Amino acid sequence: MVNGFSRKTSFFIIGLTYVFASLLGVICYVFCKQEINDAVLSLLVADIVATVYVWAVGLLFKNVSVYDPYWSVAPPIILTGIAIEYGNYNAATLLLLLAIWYWAIRLTANWAFTFKGLSYEDWRYTKYRDSQSPLVFHLINFFGLNLMPTLVVFAVLLPGYYMISGDWQINWLTVLGAIISMFAATIQLVADTQAHRFRREHQGQVCNVGLWKNGRHPNYFGEILMWWGVWLMYFSVAGWHYQPWLICGAVVNTLMFLCISIPLMESRQLKNKPAYADYRKHTRLFI
Repeated sequence: MVNGFSRKTSFFIIGLTYVFASLLGVICYVFCKQEINDAVLSLLVADIVATVYVWAVGLLFKNVSVYDPYWSVAPPIILTGIAIEYGNYNAATLLLLLAIWYWAIRLTANWAFTFKGLSYEDWRYTKYRDSQSPLVFHLINFFGLNLMPTLVVFAVLLPGYYMISGDWQINWLTVLGAIISMFAATIQLVADTQAHRFRREHQGQVCNVGLWKNGRHPNYFGEILMWWGVWLMYFSVAGWHYQPWLICGAVVNTLMFLCISIPLMESRQLKNKPAYADYRKHTRLFI
């Protein structure tokens, strides 16, 4: 138990935190853009400042999970704000925003459904808190659990930023990218729904039904696929000749799941559920 806040009070605190973080980010973006006249750098600084604020609130309540909604809340706010700033509402932009908002609403709703209040901290954070000295934990907390995910999200958002800031014409590949992203979010929706139902009815057992029967991490697969779809939308209008390095965001995001998130989850499952070893042996990593 981290503190004694009720779930309703915790929702209010988290909501207020993200309202202030968003306002702080907007103010910082406007100020930085006036001073340095670089939109992307200004956006990065604003994103980091908002993250630092959320991190500070997490410190105040001694709960790193305050940061958890950032992953799904920041992208639609950032890209919608950029679209409003540039006044760009062409078909490519609207298709991108449709995919982003569908994904964000789905993921935020899943967070809200599983959110137990500020009395609970995600097991991954508790693992670091309990196994490290206070100084090392706070370094991991700031750089690894807050700042790094923000930078990864920023990287996967950059194709969307350049797509919105340019005057691009939609084509069939743009539509395919949007379909891939929305399909990916739907995979996550189905996978999480199946997992929630299974855990409710079969506590402590390995979920091996539905999408989980054919892949050990369909939800992570959906998250990876989501951002490849966004990059494909950008690539469809810009091609390789304009900012080819923007593919790095989707690559880094994929590596983060393959090298960090999935190994952590599999290690925990193997430790807590003896049957997981057999499940792992006979079930693919992804769908």
